[in-house]
Order: sequence, then C-alpha cells, then structure tokens
Amino acid sequence: MYPVSYHKPASVDDAVKALSSGEEAMVLAGGQTLIATMKQHLAAPSDLVDIRGIAELSGIKISGDTLSIGAAMTHAEVAASKDVQKHIPALACLAAGIGDPAVRHMGTLGGSVANNDPAADYPAALLALGATVVTNKREIAADDFFTGLFSTDLEDGEIITRVDFDKTEAAGYAKFAQPASLYALVGVFVAKRGGDVRVAITGAGDDGVFRSEALEAALAKDFSEAAAKGAGVSADNLMSDIHGDADYRAHLIRVMAARAVAGAA
Repeated sequence: MYPVSYHKPASVDDAVKALSSGEEAMVLAGGQTLIATMKQHLAAPSDLVDIRGIAELSGIKISGDTLSIGAAMTHAEVAASKDVQKHIPALACLAAGIGDPAVRHMGTLGGSVANNDPAADYPAALLALGATVVTNKREIAADDFFTGLFSTDLEDGEIITRVDFDKTEAAGYAKFAQPASLYALVGVFVAKRGGDVRVAITGAGDDGVFRSEALEAALAKDFSEAAAKGAGVSADNLMSDIHGDADYRAHLIRVMAARAVAGAA
C-alpha cells in the first residue's frame, strides 16, 4: 500500500488549491473508476480531492431552453429528475441504464465525462446534443472536449462544474450492453433540431466516442428507422475485441440507431 492524503474541500476554489498542493493529486467524484484502478495499483495518487460535497457542483435547473446539470449529480439523480425528463427525456433514460443501482447512486455526470471511457454512455449524449462542458475556467463545446481514448481537453487544475444542454426537437438513445459490465458494446444517441441531425456513437470507435457522418446524412433526409438501418456505416476505425469485431459493431450501430430513432419518435 502507498500513502494517500485525503482532502474534502468546501468550494471549487479550495478543490483547485488542494489539487495544486499534491505532486500527483487527483479528483475523486463518484470513484467508480478511480477507486477500482487504485485497487489494481494502476493509479497511485498522492492526494485525493473529494468534490462530492461541494454545493457549486450540485443541482439541476432549466433556464429558458437550457438544461444545466451539476457535475456532482449522480446518474440516479439525473434519471429521476423531473426537469431532465421534461427537457430531454432521452438523457434521463440514458442515465437510468448506466451500470447497476450501486453504480447509478455513486457515479456522477462530471466523473463520467472527465474520464471519457470509450464505452461510457454520457459522452455520446453530450456529443449528439451539442452540449457545453462548463469548468472553473471556461466553457468547452462537446465537439472540442473529447479528444481520444480516456482523453479530454481538460487542463491541470481544471474541474468540471456543470454541463449545459440546449433543448432539442427529438432525441433517443439505444445501446447493446456488454452483459458483465453493462458498458455499451455499441451505444447510439440521435438528436434532431430542425433540419440538423447529430448522431454520436460510443463503445465502437477505436479512438473513443465519435459522430457518424453517414447516419447524420441519412437521417437528415429521412428521420426514420428504415433510413438508419439502410445507412452505409463503415467498419473502418471501429474496434475489434473478444466481444465483437468491427463488422459486427458496424451492424450493431445501424440497429441501435434505428432503435434510438424509434425512441425519439
């Protein structure tokens, strides 16, 4: 075992100071990834900065057409929120399908987004909905935030405070879950706003979450299950592993896209 200093800051400013005080300090939100990696000795932070109790990171509210969700809100809280269910029902459904009850009551929106696991659900929602990640320093568009496997545009000392979602005309999410972990083997989030359609894929890309130009073009012309199933989704740049090869994932993308469109309708 190795020594770890634990910090429980009362504000975001205090959390930033605690992060800068340690040589290898790391943020602890829900701990669903970090604690597991520490147990396996794949992570050895000098300091843990627990941000779950910071009031600035809590709460869900609607202002005009914008839904704002605090970074420390758990998946269960997002799923149960009447504001989320009213503003973007697909987002509430997505949160309700993350992991098991223990994960949903501990894991947080901000933790999932900052970790950017290539099979996580939230990144697909943020990318398809054109969300904005708000930190203690700036606002980052989802298109610029996710930069690769377990990689984001976050800088040292930067903490996600909330995520903003603009209201959309229709949205749906469908995933084919890996039975053991319940992570997405393939997950597809579709969002329609006027003539603009955005489609984001998780669980399938060899470089993490990505948008599908083929599906977006097909659904912009015809927002239907048939159009999703008939889209020319390439297996290029899709991952292959023990759960399924790239061709299988390409097939699942079309199937899940059709189900997401059905859910949006």
